[in-house]
Amino acid sequence: MSLSSHEADLFEGLRGRFEAIAYRLLGSAGDAEDAVQETFLRWHAADRERIETPEAWLTKVLTNLCLNQLTSARSRRETYVGQWLPEPALCGDPILGPADTVEQRESVSLAMLTLLERLSPKERAVYVLREAFEYQHREIADMLDLSEANSQQIYRRAKQHVTTERSRTSVDSATARDIVREFLTAALSGDTEPLIRLLTGDAISIADGGGRVPARRGPVFGGFAIARYLSGLFHPTAAKRAFIGGRPAFYSVTVNDGPALLVEVDGQILGVFCLESASDGIRTIRVQVNPDKLGRVRRQWAATAPHLPLPVEW
Repeated sequence: MSLSSHEADLFEGLRGRFEAIAYRLLGSAGDAEDAVQETFLRWHAADRERIETPEAWLTKVLTNLCLNQLTSARSRRETYVGQWLPEPALCGDPILGPADTVEQRESVSLAMLTLLERLSPKERAVYVLREAFEYQHREIADMLDLSEANSQQIYRRAKQHVTTERSRTSVDSATARDIVREFLTAALSGDTEPLIRLLTGDAISIADGGGRVPARRGPVFGGFAIARYLSGLFHPTAAKRAFIGGRPAFYSVTVNDGPALLVEVDGQILGVFCLESASDGIRTIRVQVNPDKLGRVRRQWAATAPHLPLPVEW
């Protein structure tokens, strides 16, 4: 049965919300887009006259598609080359969803998306639907075929787990820009001391190249080790310029509600360094250089050009 214009408009009006739900559930913008498109196909094929509440029906379909995806994703990540990181999204990208409350902003941070990987698929779904989108437990129970009491229990367990490990410090936009500028200046200085002063003693750096581009296969632990690693990485040489195709431009951006350094060469984004701050300095650096995970950032970046690079030479 063909969709009426009303039915098509109804879905398109919900597409942004659905992509935001799927992104939080999957940690991947590309997979989220695919899940929403599959939901649309099922909406198209359904006997829509028998569906009393379309939004609830569609959200249930989407959520269960994501649960299936999460189950298969876990096995795929066991063979992933190097470190797996969530896919970043620039500030203003609709896929980040609602940002009216601290909980909603926190739920889409890279720190939280990484923490959510440790939950079971059902725990993750209950937590995201309740914490970020404020669904009632009776609604969540219906979506996931649970009892309301079970939904509440799963939510408490999930929230306790992520709250215990959560320690990210939220910063305003001006502070975020300062953090990025100080980080880049220190990294380009050729000296490890400025970086060591910016990093916490127990800092960790994780790079995701996905086997597509060179990246550290394992995390780097400790401020001193990370400072040595980054000083070498940012040290300019003719060989590096030849490898990346020119001189990079550096930009201070906000990614997943946190400060980040975006690296671009001739209009091509090479990577994003996401900086997670704690009260005593930069605690985690997540480096996304896997080109398969930069597609959404590239599209958003191009759509909001032009941009002003940081005033540094490399």
